[in-house]
Parts: sequence; structure tokens; C-alpha cells
Amino acid sequence: MDLIISLIIGGIVGWLASIVMKTNAQMGWIANVLVGVVGSALGFWIAGMLGIAASGDILRFLIAVAGAALLIFVLSILGVFGKR
Repeated sequence: MDLIISLIIGGIVGWLASIVMKTNAQMGWIANVLVGVVGSALGFWIAGMLGIAASGDILRFLIAVAGAALLIFVLSILGVFGKR
């Protein structure tokens, strides 16, 4: 059950990050879930390296969306979500 909840929240995080980064039209629901899960892990890793402790639910959610947006930015530089 925890895996299903993580995938749903990862999909929401990836979807919000794709809206922020204006790549929503290029991403499907599978890409949103993958970017949300991997990007939130990236965000929490970077926040930990910077000494930021996510103590509240809102801060955790913002870190997850920021990490997913960062992942989309890196992927767009690599040409995965480029202009076609």
C-alpha cells in the first residue's frame, strides 16, 4: 500500500513540476510519476547536503516539487524534453 501511495504522490509532484517547467504537454503520466519519484529523492538529497531539514509537510512537498523541477531542467539540457 505504501508503494501505491508513493507512486500517486510522485505522479502529483511530477505533474506540478512539469507545469512549473512548462513541459506538461511533452510528458505523459508515466513520465510524471518517474520524474516525481526520482526528482523528489534528488530534492531531499540536495536539501540534506545543504543542511535543510524538512520538518513540515508543506516544506517536504515544496522540496519534492523543486527537486522534480530540477530534474526536468537537467533532462531538458540533455535534450530529453527539448523543443521539437
